[in-house]
Amino acid sequence: MATTTTSAPLEQAAEVKPCRFCGTGLRRTFVDLGMSPLCETYPAETELNRGEVYYPLHVQVCEKCLLVQLEEYETPDKIFSDYPYFSSFSDSWLRHAEQYCRRMVSRFGLGAQSFAVEVASNDGYLLQYLVKQGVPVLGVEPAANVAKVALERGVPTVVRFFGVALANELAAQGRRADLVLGNNVLAQVPDLNDFVEGLKILLKPSGVLTLEFPHLLQLIEQNEFDTIYHEHFSYFSMYTTIRILEAHGLKAFDVEELASHGGSLRVYACRVENAARAVEPAVGELLAKEARAGLASIEGYGGFAAQVKSTKLAFVEFLLAAAREGKSVAGYGAPGKSATLLHYCGIGKDLIAYTVDRSPYKQGRFLPGTHIPIYHPDRIRETRPDYVVILPWNLKTEILQQLQFIREWGGRFVVPIPKVAVY
Repeated sequence: MATTTTSAPLEQAAEVKPCRFCGTGLRRTFVDLGMSPLCETYPAETELNRGEVYYPLHVQVCEKCLLVQLEEYETPDKIFSDYPYFSSFSDSWLRHAEQYCRRMVSRFGLGAQSFAVEVASNDGYLLQYLVKQGVPVLGVEPAANVAKVALERGVPTVVRFFGVALANELAAQGRRADLVLGNNVLAQVPDLNDFVEGLKILLKPSGVLTLEFPHLLQLIEQNEFDTIYHEHFSYFSMYTTIRILEAHGLKAFDVEELASHGGSLRVYACRVENAARAVEPAVGELLAKEARAGLASIEGYGGFAAQVKSTKLAFVEFLLAAAREGKSVAGYGAPGKSATLLHYCGIGKDLIAYTVDRSPYKQGRFLPGTHIPIYHPDRIRETRPDYVVILPWNLKTEILQQLQFIREWGGRFVVPIPKVAVY
């Protein structure tokens, strides 16, 4: 990981903003990806002639606590109250959720007398498996359109943003939890301290908290710059996560490295006074791994921007060559990360004619800013493109299996991250 441990000075940021965790003035740039619209805003055809608001994707790193972060340009209320992402449209993510539930029931002895709460529970994709195992649950989900699906599945759900206020309400009702979980939500919280304090309040004295989130180390090593977008306010190493948890009376006692979302962590935590949970060796081993990669000091964050630029040039060069050869190119998927990838690389529908997505919510709409149209997956079979660019590259294996039929006409797959690869 030589490019990420360089001692070259980081660019000084022009305007000083406070770190959202420790309050230190932010003066260091991690990477600047230019301007992009909100990634989960998919305009309808009637909206294409209206303007779209673009915001900076200027990511900074705190010199004190080393939290990598993006400024809050839009409120969570605007971003998440009507949300187009439904977890259940990914088969592999459903398998991940089911396996998690089986493990938690087994490891922590959850049953009919237990209570589990998922924060940012989406469409009930995970809690449905705990319900099937007889564990009482509650989902907390701010997007009413998504929560409606969870309720229809029989998953009790509160339509609220989570924080100290809601945690205190649940605690006052005697609804503290044996298991509190948050999958891919920590990054989407602008007020980190209110959120984490709420998690502690909600947790029973003997309870367990699990948090899953993309690992900053993998973002750097695998060049996953497209996972940076406005809905993700923070990017976490284990080093910084421990500091945040400890500031709120929580102890990280175990951690697992996962393959999901390009490389994630599952951190296990409990109240700091819970002596029954000893810190497992995996915690120290991961901290040592991050230190070797340079993430325990500010100097380790200096080389990311250069490797991002290199990936951009390779991807653009590939698409330009395909266009000159008269090859047709389509996309698969309309994930939030595609907005960052396409805008930073300057790619529009002249190079990727359209994309497809399994979500009916997105079909018939357009990618933000670029206005690349989104169709039903059947469009690929109908138009027989020479190349299919897999935009949700973290689901590469699943998508390669689903689209094997493109080989019938010699079609090939393109994965842009961590570097351009053709299958």
